[in-house]
Amino acid sequence: MNKKTLVLGASLNTSRYSNLAIHKLVKHGVETCAIGLKSGEVSGVKINTDMPPFEGVHTITLYLNPKNQMAYYKYIVSLKPKRVVFNPGTENPELYKILRENKIHFESACTLVLLSTDQY
Repeated sequence: MNKKTLVLGASLNTSRYSNLAIHKLVKHGVETCAIGLKSGEVSGVKINTDMPPFEGVHTITLYLNPKNQMAYYKYIVSLKPKRVVFNPGTENPELYKILRENKIHFESACTLVLLSTDQY
């Protein structure tokens, strides 16, 4: 079961939750791609600074506050993910509405907890 995941808001900073999530996703054998402000690599995953047309993305896990998510609304929908995970602090009713309109499942949860409890 490989749920290819895009970490949106990825960081090279090892104290950031997005960084921890990339490590944990890779450790759990989840194919992972990432987009952040600075390019680099975390746990073998390249952090892109643009919006590549990734194929087969199952889950997008958000690590951006609602204001910073706005620039990605159309991009998120264009990837046609099966679900979007709103990590703590990323909850966004405006984006919920867009996802509902596009029949994309979403949940407010913590990717790290989901992985730790085998609920991912």
